[in-house]
Amino acid sequence: MNLRDGYIAVDWGTTNRRAYRIDGTGMLVNDFSDDLGVKAVPDGGFEAAVAEIRTKLGDLPMLMAGMVGSNRGWFEAPYIQCPAGIEALTHAILWAEPGRTGIVPGVSQRGAAGADVMRGEEVQVIGAIADGSAPPEGLICHPGTHAKWIVTADARITAFRTMMTGEMFALLSEHSILAEQLTGDAQPGAAFEAGVNEALCGGDVLSGLFRIRARYLLGESKGDEVSYASGLLIGSDVRAGLLLDGAGSITLLGRLDLCELYAIAIGKAGRETRAVDGAAAFLTGIRCVAETL
Repeated sequence: MNLRDGYIAVDWGTTNRRAYRIDGTGMLVNDFSDDLGVKAVPDGGFEAAVAEIRTKLGDLPMLMAGMVGSNRGWFEAPYIQCPAGIEALTHAILWAEPGRTGIVPGVSQRGAAGADVMRGEEVQVIGAIADGSAPPEGLICHPGTHAKWIVTADARITAFRTMMTGEMFALLSEHSILAEQLTGDAQPGAAFEAGVNEALCGGDVLSGLFRIRARYLLGESKGDEVSYASGLLIGSDVRAGLLLDGAGSITLLGRLDLCELYAIAIGKAGRETRAVDGAAAFLTGIRCVAETL
């Protein structure tokens, strides 16, 4: 793969994609994002969607990661098994167009630790470790639709656990009997912290969610029920995730607004956090892949 004139890095998820043009010195010179996630690409439409990226950013080699490499994407890039680091990821790149367009594989976990998979987060983890934003050994939390708790050692992903926290919140707010009460975005504050505290103390999350409905029917609504519900779910997420590593600071990696909510919840559990922007970590991770080729 000739990178002397630069390359294009693409983070292509289920509901959106973001593409970056990187010049020969490693500097970001242009980028764009849109809602053309893999679910929005019509049958047989990936070649045109990839060509569109090059039309916007230049006729350059391309490295992609995320759901574009899933069984719902362009080509399925097989998972590599934990422990997984930069060398293993690079060696297993699937070349959709030989030497020109590569898809970084996801990471899988099997056996006693429990079946689990990730696509896209692994590039951000490698990038955060490479630039010193995350230590080579520790616990990383990646909030999102399917939040990840990732254990690293020797700069490799050694174990992880996925929580369907974001998806459950979306389902509750869009398709459940709580939809009328769960409008707007969750915000830091007393309602969110009340939900977090209830979950961290072992409260029944399912019962707590139904009480939102009961309070509404009985005229006892607390007002910011959306933040309370978010706190319940994130608090439950954090309570389980921290079981993977009982000491040290937690690296929060991803969208900074979500990282803020998780930082509050983790702080309530008595642990310190550091926040790392996921987009910046992705670019560093892809650069590491490009330099390893």
